[in-house]
Amino acid sequence: MDPCPYVRIVVGSLGLKFTGGGGGAPSAYYCKIKLKNFPTQSAEITYFADGDVNQVNDRIQACFNLKKSEFDKVVEKSGGMKIEVYSGRKSKPICGFGSGKLIGAVTVGLDSETVNGGGGTVVRNGWVGIGDRSCKNMVQFHSSIRVERDPRFVFEFDGEPECSPQVVQVNGNVRQAVFTCKFSFRNSREQNLRSDSSLSDANESRSWLRSMRSDKEKPVKERKGWSITIHDLSGSPVAMASMVTPFVPSRGTDSVSPSNPGAWLILRPGHSTWKPWGRLEAWRESKAKDHLGYRFELLPDAAMSGLDPVTLSHSAVNFKTGGKFGIDMSNNGASPMSTPSGSFDSGSGSGSEFEIGSWAHLMYHGFVMSSSVGGGGKPEVEVGVQHVTCTEDAAAFVALAAALDLSVDACQPFSRKLRQELRVDGE
Repeated sequence: MDPCPYVRIVVGSLGLKFTGGGGGAPSAYYCKIKLKNFPTQSAEITYFADGDVNQVNDRIQACFNLKKSEFDKVVEKSGGMKIEVYSGRKSKPICGFGSGKLIGAVTVGLDSETVNGGGGTVVRNGWVGIGDRSCKNMVQFHSSIRVERDPRFVFEFDGEPECSPQVVQVNGNVRQAVFTCKFSFRNSREQNLRSDSSLSDANESRSWLRSMRSDKEKPVKERKGWSITIHDLSGSPVAMASMVTPFVPSRGTDSVSPSNPGAWLILRPGHSTWKPWGRLEAWRESKAKDHLGYRFELLPDAAMSGLDPVTLSHSAVNFKTGGKFGIDMSNNGASPMSTPSGSFDSGSGSGSEFEIGSWAHLMYHGFVMSSSVGGGGKPEVEVGVQHVTCTEDAAAFVALAAALDLSVDACQPFSRKLRQELRVDGE
């Protein structure tokens, strides 16, 4: 089935300078980037003194992801994007008011024709005057804004992961089954992770199970041994998510804490073995107890020595209202503006979620995947087309989405009884 059409609006190379006599004080500046019906994003702006304007960086600092139909609606209703520039540092508003002072604003027009062809289109790249143009000390703002096509495969679970549902691929009103799921409880004393087709466990993953087996320890209240295997339509296992660190309440509490999270391994089939691909940790936030905290690490292949795991996503979502888990290698300055998809670059820049120039950038770039989490709905998964070269690629992301959804239940207070499908006999 063909992928679904999506659009990315990429904003970067933000800079500020003052022209005329006197110049502006080299303090902090930031901007708010607004697109109708989408959450406002903010980014810091680099201040340039006279003679430094050629040093404008080429890093991505904000990104909006839209379905093509949503993009067309934005163009029809509002016509463009608005960027408001402020002096001061970014901070949370107090009583509805921010700490910065508005300097000026610029509106960038958008057109549906920019994404009807192939590739992407630069809709703005350069300096523009903002604020009071009659002022002797005029403000100049630099930005680079690109609109590009970003097709994605979309998958939906037909039911809750613990109910062993089908997974369908969706494109508009067309739905086609592509995977089946098998949820099970793994015996905590097993020496190997096994699928229904008897694939043996990879040696690399056995060390993760040691923390689960200790005959000398007293039994504690815990949620452990959950496993979900993804099969293709021929019945072959193509991915697995296995709970390898139990979800247990911290001492004196009723919840899984950030200091002692539960964990899953996301595995892909190798040569008659399961090979670890990623590790997901989850917990209940200590301060915002209505939030699920999570961290996802990409694990290096065992054959590649000397490489450390790379964190690709680290955030939190509300248990009740839900949210989105996402992996996007282009945010927070992680990709050069000159490449549509944000190719590997070992140069300057720093990211808040992952190490810039890491080995992970050789494998993934731009938008990678997102998945709905919590909120009572069934998981919906989006995967960038460039990251799916085989069935196993898509299945690994589906398994990760299932583990996230199951973590919402695993992190519920232990005073609450889980649904029947998640309880072993005797609970």
